[in-house]
Amino acid sequence: MAAEIVNPRSESTTGEGGTDEPFDPAFALHRGGKMAVQATVPVRDKDDLSLAYTPGVAKVCSAIAEQPELVHDYTWKSQVVAVVTDGSAVLGLGDIGPEASLPVMEGKAILFKQFGGVDAVPLALDCRDVDELVDTVARLAPSFGGINLEDISAPRCFEVERRLQERVDIPVFHDDQHGTAVVTLAALRNAATLTGRGLGDLRAVISGAGAAGVAIARILVEAGIGDVAVCDRKGIVSRDRDDLTDVKRELAGFTNKAGLTGSLESALDGADVFIGVSGGTIPEPAVATMAKDALIFAMANPTPEIHPDVAHKYAAVVATGRSDFPNQINNVLAFPGIFAGALQVRASRITEGMKLAAAEALAAVVADELSAECVIPSPFDERVAPAVTAAVAAAARADGVARR
Repeated sequence: MAAEIVNPRSESTTGEGGTDEPFDPAFALHRGGKMAVQATVPVRDKDDLSLAYTPGVAKVCSAIAEQPELVHDYTWKSQVVAVVTDGSAVLGLGDIGPEASLPVMEGKAILFKQFGGVDAVPLALDCRDVDELVDTVARLAPSFGGINLEDISAPRCFEVERRLQERVDIPVFHDDQHGTAVVTLAALRNAATLTGRGLGDLRAVISGAGAAGVAIARILVEAGIGDVAVCDRKGIVSRDRDDLTDVKRELAGFTNKAGLTGSLESALDGADVFIGVSGGTIPEPAVATMAKDALIFAMANPTPEIHPDVAHKYAAVVATGRSDFPNQINNVLAFPGIFAGALQVRASRITEGMKLAAAEALAAVVADELSAECVIPSPFDERVAPAVTAAVAAAARADGVARR
């Protein structure tokens, strides 16, 4: 309602700034922002005012001061997530800064509400130093039940997440890493089942050793993949390379059991799975060397590393990051339910077990409907969020991080 008042959708052809440019619905929709704050209690008269604010609020504040855990019951803390970025790695736009990142963070926040029933607040921070980022978010943490890190460039994102989780007792989740990994694993489970295989039968190749690539490799190994090799711009990440960052050196330690070296194209020879989170283009002759009934997840946006028309020549299942092709690997399938489950049990962190449970629940939603064009649910499938929420809450209890 409020957004429509601030941003009426005019049919006028007058563009932004009063020019005669064609009407652009993207600018029209974003005018005034995509969010508003709405009260959950009425303030109709002096009695309401005295309860919602002074003097009534003092009783609640004093109770929380005496029993800090009551903050979860008498404030919004256990129902709201901070969506935090520094604007350094935004979508396909790159380093565009905090102000320019706000439309994306607002979009993320409304997806939390739409798909998980979770309130979220976008916070675009004007700092890049890891120490400053960690300190700033840690100081803001008492207001929130969870922290969703978004669009922070690698390799800083790994350290920010790790150090921040050490500082706060609420879940910290870098969606570019873990959301992508959860949805990828869910789709890969179903694609393997559809082709009569298990994860342990598969050798995968990941193009991209950034935030998403590292997280996907980690969750695939946790889930029992046969083997996975990760490739960066210089080729296969292997232990014999002397140019690896600390993150890639750790990555080399738990991937590539076969000891492959060389280019991405050489890694694809005989591979069962290709997962692309890097951009670039994979030559068709290299795709043709993959194993029979290959599974190709080319997820770069807007241009997949392997175009679906090419991928379908060689693959039994094809997935992309785009909404105009079947099997979209979309993070919105994961993060709303993951946070809803974590908040429901007041989890102190999100564990590997919670992520694996989310992937299993997500895969199970369409387990009875599997086809080459349906290995993952639609973001608009109303079964998704409840299934993921319940699975994550149960896993949090099992892992000992739930506080209720």
